[in-house]
Amino acid sequence: MFRHLSLAAVAVFLAFQAQAATLTAVATSHVNLRAGPATSYPAITVVPAGAGLVSHGCLADYSWCDISYASYRGWVSARYIRIIYQGQSVVLTPAIAVASGVAVITFSRAYWDRYYVAYPWYGRWAAYPPPRAYAPPPPRVTSHSASGNCTDSGCSVTRQTTGVYGGSTSQTRNCADGSCSATRSTTGAYGGTATRTRSCTTAGEPGCTVTRTGPNGGSGTRSFHR
Repeated sequence: MFRHLSLAAVAVFLAFQAQAATLTAVATSHVNLRAGPATSYPAITVVPAGAGLVSHGCLADYSWCDISYASYRGWVSARYIRIIYQGQSVVLTPAIAVASGVAVITFSRAYWDRYYVAYPWYGRWAAYPPPRAYAPPPPRVTSHSASGNCTDSGCSVTRQTTGVYGGSTSQTRNCADGSCSATRSTTGAYGGTATRTRSCTTAGEPGCTVTRTGPNGGSGTRSFHR
């Protein structure tokens, strides 16, 4: 296959093949590739609509992503890309980011020094806004409820939460006669389930037992003294 190619041509071909095998996103429209995660940073080049991209990670709020396009490296607003997940290009959401393994990264002067030394605006780092300190967004829920009932013999409390992407968690706790048990059941946005049951007693041999069952059916149990 490489009989009539120079070593340099072979190297370029192999580099292209390696990149093609790792494309993880696609541009949805013509968009500026910028030197930082904000429109105030200088534009490096224009990424054309439909271009294949390599995603290296996104900020914690998934607003901007660090990507490679051709020989360029920079930042693109997440509004203008779609992530390739299970063979399909899909909108980047926190749930999809976690499921597809998109890394959470930060932007710093070290990034600037690594990729932009040769650019005419490299020495003007101080002219651009300092990198923002991003914190992971808080969990978002669409509903939360709690109910309880206590009698002379004991108490029972149930709490339920539904996430913005369809996942849900419920937990029921019962206490009576010096013993308590709590079962928590979680269903993910894509149907996976997991449970945890914890039982503790102060009578006889005081201690607790915890059993966990994962989404693939595996389970484990451990006991300990309080």
